[in-house]
Amino acid sequence: MGSKLDPQQMELYRATDEILHYVWDPIGISEEPNARDEYHNYLPQIFKMLIDQRTEEMIVEHLVKIEAEAMGLKPNKEKAMKVAKVLYEYKEKIFNPAL
Repeated sequence: MGSKLDPQQMELYRATDEILHYVWDPIGISEEPNARDEYHNYLPQIFKMLIDQRTEEMIVEHLVKIEAEAMGLKPNKEKAMKVAKVLYEYKEKIFNPAL
C-alpha cells in the first residue's frame, strides 16, 4: 500500500490477508507454512475494493476472475460469495463495533 493506513484500515488489511489465506484459499495451501504469502499479490486490490465501498458481488466477481484467469482454476462462485460475506462482516465489525 502506498499510503499510511489508520489503525482501523490496518486491522482490515490484516483481516483481509487472513481471510484470503484461510477462508478463500483456492489452491489449498493454508496448512503450508512456507506458502503464507501465496495470495499477497491479490490483497491490495481486494482491500481497496473494501475501502472503496465496492459491493459484495463485485468482490465475488473479482475473486472468481482471479481463480479462472490468474490461477487457471474452475471458479468457485459459492465459496467466493462466502469470502465476500466474511470480508464485509469483518469490515463492519472493525468500523462499526457497536452494531
